[in-house]
Amino acid sequence: MGKGNWDWDHELFEILPQYLKVDGTAERDELLLQWIEKYGEIPECTTCKETPPDAVLKPDLSWVEQFGMSAVLKEKIREVYRNRHQGEQYYVSQPFSFIEFTNEKPYSNMPSFDSGLQLLSLYRYWNMVQYFFPYKYLTNKEWNDVLKEYIPKFAGAKTALEYQLAVLQLHVEINDTHGAYILGLDRINSLRGNWLSSLGVRFIENQWVVAIHSPQRGPFGLQKDPYGIQRGDIITHINGKKIESIVDSIKVFYNASNEATRMRVLRHDLLRSTEKTISIDFISSLGASKHMNLALDQVVRLPMPSRGFSNYGDPEAIEVYPQTEGNIGYINPAYLEKLDIEQIKQLFFTCKGIIIDLRYGAKPGIFIPLYPYLVSETRPFMKFTLGNINNPGEFAFFSHTYDIEKDEEVDTFKGKLVVLVNEEVQSSGETVTMAFRAGDNTTIIGSHTAGANGDVVRIMLPGGLGMLFSGLGVYYPDGRETQRIGIVPDIEVKPTINGIREGRDELLEKAIEFIKKN
Repeated sequence: MGKGNWDWDHELFEILPQYLKVDGTAERDELLLQWIEKYGEIPECTTCKETPPDAVLKPDLSWVEQFGMSAVLKEKIREVYRNRHQGEQYYVSQPFSFIEFTNEKPYSNMPSFDSGLQLLSLYRYWNMVQYFFPYKYLTNKEWNDVLKEYIPKFAGAKTALEYQLAVLQLHVEINDTHGAYILGLDRINSLRGNWLSSLGVRFIENQWVVAIHSPQRGPFGLQKDPYGIQRGDIITHINGKKIESIVDSIKVFYNASNEATRMRVLRHDLLRSTEKTISIDFISSLGASKHMNLALDQVVRLPMPSRGFSNYGDPEAIEVYPQTEGNIGYINPAYLEKLDIEQIKQLFFTCKGIIIDLRYGAKPGIFIPLYPYLVSETRPFMKFTLGNINNPGEFAFFSHTYDIEKDEEVDTFKGKLVVLVNEEVQSSGETVTMAFRAGDNTTIIGSHTAGANGDVVRIMLPGGLGMLFSGLGVYYPDGRETQRIGIVPDIEVKPTINGIREGRDELLEKAIEFIKKN
C-alpha cells in the first residue's frame, strides 16, 4: 500500500459517501472490512520491528477499542499494523534525519468552496501530525479531540478565507513556533493588509511598548507630528480599539511554543492595515495620554510571522569586537564569519569574560571551531529523537548524543562566558545555547527562548497551502525537554519600560556586572 499503486485521496472520496449512509455500527464495520479487503491479501511482514520500549512516542492503536468495533474489524486493523509497509515509500521518505512528505497533491486550483478537499486537508494535516510530529504529546489539547473539533469547521467553511482561517487555526494547535506558513494563505494576507508601520513594538511588563524600528524597513519613518511618539511610549488603542482586545481576538491564529513567543510573533501585525494610515492612542513617558495618525509603508512582500527584528538598536552600529569596561569581550554573532574565530581567540582569550549576544541570531555552525576551547573534557550537550517511516508514530532517541569534544592541544578558556538570550532565540540558536551551556564557566542571562527546535518539515495542503512544523525532538542529555519551554536562563533578566525609555540594554548591563563581580 506504500508503493503508490493507489491514489489514496481518490479512495477516500470514493468511500466517504458510502460511509455517511451507514446505519449502525454493524453496517459501518462491514463497509470498512470490505474496504480493507478490496486491496487484496496483506503480505506478511518479516522485517517489522517492535517499537523500542524507551521510545518517546509510540504508535497508538488505543482508538481501536473506543468505537464499539467488531472483533473481526479490530483484528483486521491490527493485522494491517503488524504487516505494515517497510522500506522505500511513495508518500513519505526519510532522506536525512527528518521526514519528507512526497507526492501529496497540492490542489492549487482548488475552488473557493469544496467541502471534500477541505476535509481532505484536515485529514491529511491531522495524520501528518499524528504519525510524524515529534512533540505531539506536548500540545495543549489531546490530538484525537482536535480532529473531532475541526471536522465541522473545515466542512462548514463556505469561502476561501474561512477555509484558510480554519487551516491556520488548526496549525496553531500544535503549539510550535516552527509552525510558520510559507505558501498560500493569500486571503489572510489580504485581510491583514499590506500596509505596515516601521514602528516596532514589544510586549514589556504586560504593556505594548514602542521599542525600536525595524532595520529591514529603514528608520522610524514616522511623519512629523506635533504630538510625537518616542521609544518607551505605551500604545493603548489602535483605531479606537483596546490593544488587549485586539490581541485576544487574533492570537488564536499565531503559532507559538509559549506565550512570550506568541507575543513576539503577532506584534508585527498589530500595526498592519489595509489602509495607508491607522490611529493610535498612547501614553508618553511623562504620563500624558496622546493620539496620533500613523502613516504606514506599503510592503510588496510581507514578512512571515516568525522571527522578529532587532531589539536593542541598529545592528550596524554594533561592532563585532568592542572592548567593554573591565577587559570584557563582546560578540554579536550576526556579523561573525568563521575566519573571525581566530581573531576572537587572540583578542578575548585573556579577558576576564566574554559576552555572546544571541538575540541577533547567528549563522549555523559559526561557533563550532570555538566550542573545544570552552570545555576541559568532552561533554554531551544534546540528544534527539527521530521518526521512523517503517513504524509511523514512533519517535525514539538516536543512538548517540551530540558532544563538545575536548581538543587536548588547545587551552581551555579560564574566564566567564555569558550568553544573552530571549524569545528571539529559536531553533539553531537554541542548539547553540545548549552547546555553550556545556562549557566549564557558562552563564545564560535573559529570558526563556522560543522553545522550537529540531529542523523543520514542510507540508502541502489543498489550495496550495505550504506549512512547516518541527521534524526532530531535541532534548538535553538527561532527557529534559526544550520544546515549548525554551532554554531557561541561569539569571532571568527582562527589559523594562524605563530601560527602553533610557535607551539601556539591561541584559548586557547585567552580563557586564556579573563578569566583573565574579
